[in-house]
Amino acid sequence: MDVRVGQGVDVHPFSSDGDRRLVLGGVRIPDEPALAGHSDADVILHATVDALLGAAGLGDIGTLFGSEDPEYAGADSQLFLAGALSQIEGQGWQVGNIDITLIGLRPRIGPYRDRICGSLATLLGITPAQVNLKATTSDGLGFTGRGEGVACMATVLLQSAHPA
Repeated sequence: MDVRVGQGVDVHPFSSDGDRRLVLGGVRIPDEPALAGHSDADVILHATVDALLGAAGLGDIGTLFGSEDPEYAGADSQLFLAGALSQIEGQGWQVGNIDITLIGLRPRIGPYRDRICGSLATLLGITPAQVNLKATTSDGLGFTGRGEGVACMATVLLQSAHPA
């Protein structure tokens, strides 16, 4: 079976804009500060898009959805994920599994883990068992350790949709 692995990383600072809402993996997280960014700043979906595109050799999120493009100002990152998924499927790939690590002091993802994994599974057309989400702090080091923002790493396995 032909397989490929891709890795994606994304980081966003917290926003001081009270009108923004925190969204992680397509799930609204209430009572937490939002992340700043050109789109909705969903670090989980952004890292996932980069992992998908990287595994398929199709560049990165900026290749398809430039952060300078006014069309994507405030955009729901599910649009980016759908576009990346369409690209990889067009190249004959399907998602085997995804492993995600969220890095930051907050939010605590435990109460939202199942919803985020379910959201990712639905968006990617896979089962929740094919999605793993974990979180860690950076023990006070760097911007995540100071509580200034959140980072995310995603690793995805793509499998040929048409095995030989």
